[in-house]
Amino acid sequence: MWQYILAWFPMILIAIFNAGIRESIYAKYFSELRAHQVSTLTGIILFGLYIWVLTNAWPIQSTTQAVTIGLIWLGLTIAFEFLFGYYVMGHEWSQLLADYNLLAGRIWIFVLIWIAIAPFIFYYFHNQI
Repeated sequence: MWQYILAWFPMILIAIFNAGIRESIYAKYFSELRAHQVSTLTGIILFGLYIWVLTNAWPIQSTTQAVTIGLIWLGLTIAFEFLFGYYVMGHEWSQLLADYNLLAGRIWIFVLIWIAIAPFIFYYFHNQI
């Protein structure tokens, strides 16, 4: 299980890479909201590729383990987002919470859902093959 906890840390680099792509490419051609929406999709794809590689290298052993990994990654991601965003980046809590407003077109929550369920989905598919 520790290997999966440690494997969460490269996800920070994936997120930074994805944000870099957004700022250097999408932000030039799209509104801020649309750039974040596209970035959400590319983030889901990048995280999916990474998690697929992980689950191939370190097969998940059970449904319980898959769910546990997803919940741990979800907790780490939310904690990092709010703690880093507030204490390091200096964002206000309201600004951090704004990304959860689906009615405003903010779809960040789908990244969190994907991070939480991907270990189970890949566990399931690996065991079907």
